[in-house]
Amino acid sequence: MTERVVLAYSGGLDTSVAIGWIAEETGAEVIAVAVDVGQGGEDLDVIRKRALACGAVDAEVADAKDEFAEEYCLPAIKANALYMDRYPLVSALSRPTIVKHLVAAAKKHGASVVAHGCTGKGNDQVRFEAGIAALGPELKCIAPVRDYAMTRDRAIAFAEKAELPIATSKKSPYSIDQNVFGRAVETGFLEDIWNGPIEDIYDYTSNPAVQREADEVVISFKEGVPVAIDGKPVSVLQAIQQLNERAGAQGVGRIDMVEDRLVGIKSREVYEAPGAIALITAHQELENVTVERELARYKRQVEQRWSELVYDGLWFSPLKRALDGFIDEANQHVTGDIRMTLHGGRAVVTGRRSEQSLYDFNLATYDTGDTFDQSKAQGFIDIFSLSAKIAAKRDLA
Repeated sequence: MTERVVLAYSGGLDTSVAIGWIAEETGAEVIAVAVDVGQGGEDLDVIRKRALACGAVDAEVADAKDEFAEEYCLPAIKANALYMDRYPLVSALSRPTIVKHLVAAAKKHGASVVAHGCTGKGNDQVRFEAGIAALGPELKCIAPVRDYAMTRDRAIAFAEKAELPIATSKKSPYSIDQNVFGRAVETGFLEDIWNGPIEDIYDYTSNPAVQREADEVVISFKEGVPVAIDGKPVSVLQAIQQLNERAGAQGVGRIDMVEDRLVGIKSREVYEAPGAIALITAHQELENVTVERELARYKRQVEQRWSELVYDGLWFSPLKRALDGFIDEANQHVTGDIRMTLHGGRAVVTGRRSEQSLYDFNLATYDTGDTFDQSKAQGFIDIFSLSAKIAAKRDLA
């Protein structure tokens, strides 16, 4: 029986060439799988037909936008997930979504190998292969760009020789990955970390320096899930899409950072994630109102570890699953409304309300009606600082 390979297919030059390349190098039949996570671009049926025209024995396409939003972006929102306190895991979240469909296709078609188009120096190769190992440990992985030195020049030459129905025009100077949760831009002149980004690289966000009217929005959550925008019910996908448009129009969500890649190198990345940043900012503030202090303190530690696990490609790991349980529990009272002003590249919280609020006006106020018994403060301070006081007497003697 001829071996079968499932290929993560984008419809672009590299993965289109990979279909014939894999067939030549391995003698295997190739099944192309394209997954829509809100990256935009061509119609899925056009991509499917191109895969078949490039030599795939079968091609599957999946509209996974809602799945991606609800099963991958939503947990990140509930976790306030920001790798290195800044990056909302735009690409890292999409990889396990795609992996799930690749492994399902491999099992359906009796494939023994899964292929992807990643290079050997990035994070995505790990995310794909660690995810595949977790969901289909019997499957092998290959990466033509990495394993067979499939450079772009060689890919163009292969496409022209085989007369593949794919454009082979000059490549953009940037490497771009995008989905509904955000957009990542790297390489080109950005590799010199002294060079500032130019407006041409942005697509999801408008220039925040341009004068425009501010936009006020109210985001409603139920147990950590965004359920309404300005009082109108929305799905998670719709919440992200609407805030991409509104926050993006105000230049919210631009991030220029040097990050620590999993493979050990530092990389300059420019991100734009208007919807993600607006939602995480709102969710964080609602947690400030509704989550008890010690739980909130511990959750911040969990959030950092959760973000690192997802960034490192361990979405399907036992620790990640266990932390999900903690995060869901911590979100059980995160219900209410957050009012934000979107303007000048910032999403600024201006109002909070919740029936689950732990904020007690009578305890917090300094005016008439104060119910906080200040007479107990001195004794509290004496007991609280006692161990430090005893140590100081010893250390200062």
